[in-house]
Amino acid sequence: MLPARIVESMFSGVKGHSSLAKVSGQDPMAFNGNEYFVFNMDKEADIVGENGAKSNGGGTVTSVIARPVKFEYGMRVSDEFRYGTEEYRINILEQFADGASKKFARGLDIGAIHGENPRTKEASEVIGDKHFDIKVTQTVNYTAATPDTNLDAAVALIQAADGDTTGLVMAPAFASAMAQIKVNGVTQYPEFRFGRKPESFYGMLTDVNSTVNFDDAADMAIIGDFANAFKWGYAKEIPLEVIEYGNPDNDAEAGDLKAHNQVYLRAEAYIGWAILDPTAFARIITA
Repeated sequence: MLPARIVESMFSGVKGHSSLAKVSGQDPMAFNGNEYFVFNMDKEADIVGENGAKSNGGGTVTSVIARPVKFEYGMRVSDEFRYGTEEYRINILEQFADGASKKFARGLDIGAIHGENPRTKEASEVIGDKHFDIKVTQTVNYTAATPDTNLDAAVALIQAADGDTTGLVMAPAFASAMAQIKVNGVTQYPEFRFGRKPESFYGMLTDVNSTVNFDDAADMAIIGDFANAFKWGYAKEIPLEVIEYGNPDNDAEAGDLKAHNQVYLRAEAYIGWAILDPTAFARIITA
């Protein structure tokens, strides 16, 4: 298993490079998944007079399961890794962990937003329909000239369902469009100019990331109650495999590890997520 301090640094990296992780809450994740109960209470509270009869409040309880998905990343390094000092090996692991954290972070976004395998860019059977592009049906068509109006319309959809807006993630093109909005020659949202990525926008946690419209997806922005209606987490233990023989990455050009004085480092992370209430979100999409 990777040392605990390296695992922690990896997922500090995930928080810094995953839009969803940045704007939402993280829960500890069990290997067999987490079950979240969602209470829907459809009626209002009842005022009961002295000796008055009480009526049924009504409501339903449903559950949503966040089952971890296994993400894998590996790379070839010199076989000096096997013979170096502990300090040398830890340094290699830290560099590997830093790179893998960015890939796992992007994997969380791409999987949870689009349901795709990041490497193949194909729909993942493991994920199925547990992603924003399927679950969130409240949509607004994107207009490049008025993205702020698009946001207003998206918020109206969420508020109509008694939802709240705590977070906003957007594609770089959407942020660029926000930077171009002017009224009487005055830039209205200067925090987006020159490629800036504001930490917050009108009280909402905010991030700009190419994962939002990964693989030319229709999504330009997603807004909603990320604080309460979306959960994610990772299993604490991350196994590291050091492979010394063969061709574990099926790279015909790179060939056999032993023949090239290489070893292969492979880490696997178990990351789960759940969209607890799809009506708490809205997507701004291209037509």
